[in-house]
Amino acid sequence: MARYFDVHPDNPQARSITQVADIVRGGGLVAYPTDSGFALGCRMGDKDALERIKKLRQLDDKHHFTLVVSEFAHLGEYVQMDNRVFRAVKAATPGPYTFILPATRELPRAMLHAKKKTVGVRVPDHVTALALLSELGTPLTSSSLILPDATEPMTDGWTIADELGNLVDAVLDSGDVGVGPTTVVDLSGDEPVVVRAGAGDPSPFE
Repeated sequence: MARYFDVHPDNPQARSITQVADIVRGGGLVAYPTDSGFALGCRMGDKDALERIKKLRQLDDKHHFTLVVSEFAHLGEYVQMDNRVFRAVKAATPGPYTFILPATRELPRAMLHAKKKTVGVRVPDHVTALALLSELGTPLTSSSLILPDATEPMTDGWTIADELGNLVDAVLDSGDVGVGPTTVVDLSGDEPVVVRAGAGDPSPFE
């Protein structure tokens, strides 16, 4: 069964955050809150954990995993951005957006879209998610916690622990999860393409 960690939304208890980070470092899969519903997170490029996410969500190789970082400045190490894209992404972060961009060679192949060699990236605007990222000191590989028969991410930590307790290793809950999935914008081509309209305002990219 998953370990359940209940932390304060404004000042998450450091001991709990460290314990969840240790689970991630050890190859575990965790459910954690963001500004756009709960997400599944694991160590960057962990193939076994990525397969667990695919199985849980019933995903195929066309799915874009998301690299979640604590601040915009870290993105340049992992994705390629020209000046136009740089300005657009910076203006929208942190926030409930996922941007699809060409990956650099720093990223493990297992994370990338099989044909396009692209990856999703985002910077959440959520205290608990940022605390976990800060403790880890590295990005999370992530995917919205949207079950196969659903269109919206799960938003209740107790429900996740009850329904998915055998499928994840930890549930980190601060009771203040955002509602609705991220807005997904593909910036890998000549023009922006809104792949999914969600919690972030899509109008700047339409």
